[in-house]
Amino acid sequence: MLQHTDIINLMQSDMDRVSNRLSEAAKVRYADISPLLDEIIAAGGKRLRPLLLLLSARAFAYEETFDTLITAAAGVELLHTASLVHDDTVDRAALRRGKPTLNSQLDTGSVILIGDYLFAQSAMLAADTGIPRVVSIFASTLGDICDGQLMEMLEANDLNQSVEQYMLRIYGKTGSLFAGAAEMGGVISRAPDHTVAALQAFGGAVGTAFQIIDDVLDLTGESATLGKPAGNDLRQGTLTLPVIYFLRDAPVSARHMVSSVVAGSASEVEIGALIDDIRSSGAVDLAVRDAEIRVDAAIETLGDVVPDDDARQGLEEFAQLALKRSA
Repeated sequence: MLQHTDIINLMQSDMDRVSNRLSEAAKVRYADISPLLDEIIAAGGKRLRPLLLLLSARAFAYEETFDTLITAAAGVELLHTASLVHDDTVDRAALRRGKPTLNSQLDTGSVILIGDYLFAQSAMLAADTGIPRVVSIFASTLGDICDGQLMEMLEANDLNQSVEQYMLRIYGKTGSLFAGAAEMGGVISRAPDHTVAALQAFGGAVGTAFQIIDDVLDLTGESATLGKPAGNDLRQGTLTLPVIYFLRDAPVSARHMVSSVVAGSASEVEIGALIDDIRSSGAVDLAVRDAEIRVDAAIETLGDVVPDDDARQGLEEFAQLALKRSA
């Protein structure tokens, strides 16, 4: 069975083309900003969203539509990058993946304009595909991302959030772009409509699982590995799934401590003790189980709609990546 490294090795040449297209699109003529943008693009991680777009197309007219797929994949990754730039600005984050953010190096106005520029460039890449349906998916996805970020901001510090609210928020913020990437891959490669719908559902479920595990790692990972303090989401007032589960059965004293942390009035010792309590409460296991259920559902969604065994197996292994992350 394919493993993560097998998928990367299999797609490496195509992903290199995506990276090159991405770098071209993100160029600016300002000497002070250009190297900062180059560093952000180069530090893009595993580029899972464009990888998903390409994997979703492999069973269909992949070779015939290859150039268009590369353009769309670069647009998806640039959209993701732009959203991170704005997200870091809203969160006043100094680090991402252990490296300084634009927000820590430039004034807020400049960072917002850079984010806007990247959004515009990503939209131009979507338009360059020449496929109106791709442009529509792109626009809808951008709206979902903004909606998810707004929900996160407006619901910050609310200890009474429900699991349903959380799921809606993370679908907007993360799941929607996975869903859109898979859908675009199917549309561009001329997959049948019922397959495109299945790919979109697959991507949304995997993206949601990915964010759940990301939120779990925020509480269970080591600061050196995460590139940010453990419990960073909680410190910023964002209640994630493990915290929501923890609060269901938490004593009043624990609720008060969560309230103090999100309000910024708790000490480091108190934050550390709260994180330990959450880790040992069973809430993390419940959250991980939710992610596993979504990955299983994603794989089941594929069913027989992806006819090529290798392409389907690649998508199934991609889905498992959401559960196998350490940072």
